[in-house]
Amino acid sequence: MSRRHLPYRRPLLATLAAFAVLTGTAAAAPADTPRATVAAATPLGALDDTYYQDALGKTGTTLKGALHTIISDQSTLTYSQVWDALKDTDEDPANSSNVILLYSGRSEPKSDNGGGADQWNREHVWAKSHGNFGTATGPGTDIHHLRPADVSVNSVRGNKDFDDGGSEVSGAPGNYTDSDSFEPRDAVKGDVARMILYMAVRYEGDDSFADLEPNDQVSNGSAPNIGRLSVLKAWSQEDPPDTFEKRRNDVIFDQYQHNRNPFVDHPEWVDAIW
Repeated sequence: MSRRHLPYRRPLLATLAAFAVLTGTAAAAPADTPRATVAAATPLGALDDTYYQDALGKTGTTLKGALHTIISDQSTLTYSQVWDALKDTDEDPANSSNVILLYSGRSEPKSDNGGGADQWNREHVWAKSHGNFGTATGPGTDIHHLRPADVSVNSVRGNKDFDDGGSEVSGAPGNYTDSDSFEPRDAVKGDVARMILYMAVRYEGDDSFADLEPNDQVSNGSAPNIGRLSVLKAWSQEDPPDTFEKRRNDVIFDQYQHNRNPFVDHPEWVDAIW
């Protein structure tokens, strides 16, 4: 696979290291979940000078196309490797033996992964049946949209589209669901939106997988679509990227796939494209 952007990674990481030494700062913890201090996020200026240089100044389909080229340059994981990757990407900063579960927000031991009722498993935020990509290497193992989730809550979400409303989900306060949609808790609404929109840019149908696109409806079934786009855009604005999400993006870039979710780095690009 081409590694067109990898020559920029070493100077970028060196810039990050120098930035951390010179400033001596660490990112602040979000108020909704107890967080330990974590490393400072990658400086945006360093990313714009290197990783995103071909996307700057663009809008609409031109920006989407430029970002697709940039983020398609990635390493891939097997579905088995995803287990270990999520133990790093979603580590609880307050307890390195645990992960934070996406919907419930619960801190759960990393070792307690599996299929049991109170264990955690791998949630495909872009439901894998929407485009029928399953767990094949590619969208099925892309950890930018795979998150640890309580098994029971993951089952409730199923392959529903995202929208506001419904009844509160048992065991996951702040999450709501009805017959055709799921609403995550406020603290991760933006995370969900940015993961969905990442998938729409990364997978454009120019490989062996479907062209994934958001739309403004629910009940999309097996079509390669997820909604509602208008709600996802609102969620991205209401819940901007926090320390946990930014760290996650850095870990995926530095240690695993070597690509980034551009909407975590540049949330304003959501409106610039859609």
